Amino acid sequence: MKILVANRQIVRPGDVIAIIEDKQAVVEEKYFPDKHIYIRGNKVMTDIVGLTSINDNDIQVIPLEGKYIPRVDDVVIGMVVSVGITNWILDINSPYPAVLNANEVIENFNPITMNLRDYLDIGDYVIAKIITFDRTRDPVLSVKGRGLGKITEGTVIEVKASRIPRIIGKKGSMLNLLTQKTGCNIIVGQNGLIWLRCSDENVLDVLIRAIRRIEARSHIRGLTEEIRMFLDKNLGKTSG
Repeated sequence: MKILVANRQIVRPGDVIAIIEDKQAVVEEKYFPDKHIYIRGNKVMTDIVGLTSINDNDIQVIPLEGKYIPRVDDVVIGMVVSVGITNWILDINSPYPAVLNANEVIENFNPITMNLRDYLDIGDYVIAKIITFDRTRDPVLSVKGRGLGKITEGTVIEVKASRIPRIIGKKGSMLNLLTQKTGCNIIVGQNGLIWLRCSDENVLDVLIRAIRRIEARSHIRGLTEEIRMFLDKNLGKTSG
C-alpha cells in the first residue's frame, strides 16, 4: 500500500489517503468504521474530517468532530438523567443513552424496599465501563472495578470526544505529562468527559487551561513539548 499523506495530516471526506498496489487486495468497496476509512477499487479514502494516524503500513483517521460512539470496554463518565425502578439512565455524550442496572450498584437489590434515588440521583456523575453495546440496544454500564463508581469530589469538564486520543497521547504520553507536572488525579473518559482532582485550586486552573489548549491545538505538531513548556511556566507562577 502506497500512503499518500503525512502522519497527523488533516484530511476531509472523500480524500484519497492511500493507493493499494497489490492487485489481489483490490475490492469493489469495503468500510472500516473504527478507522474511518473505506476502500473503493484500489483507493483508500476517509469519510470524516480528521487527522491521519500512520503506524508502519497501517493507517486510520482520528475524527476532529462528532459525538462519541460507544465501544465495549471503554471507560466513560456519565451523568444521571433519569431514575427508574430497576436502573438509571445516563447521558454519556452520545446519541445513545446508557443504562446502569441497580444490581451493579446495590448488593441484594430489592425494588420493593429500595429507592434508587438514595444511591444515585439526577445530576450525579458516574465513572463506568461499557460492558455491552451492539447498536441494536443502548449501551449497558458497569461500575464494578477499580476507580469506577459515583463521583463524590473533584471537577468534571467536557471536551470534544474526538480530542481524547490527543489528550491521552501516544502510549499515554500527554496524560502522563499532565499528571506528573500537576500532581493531580485525572481520569479521562473516552466520551469526552474528564474528572480532575487537585489539592490546589490554582493548579487545577492551570491544568484545565492546558487541557483546553490541547483541545484547541490538537492538530499541531510538537504539542507535547508545547504543553510541557506551558505547564512549567504557569505552575512556576502558582508556587510563587
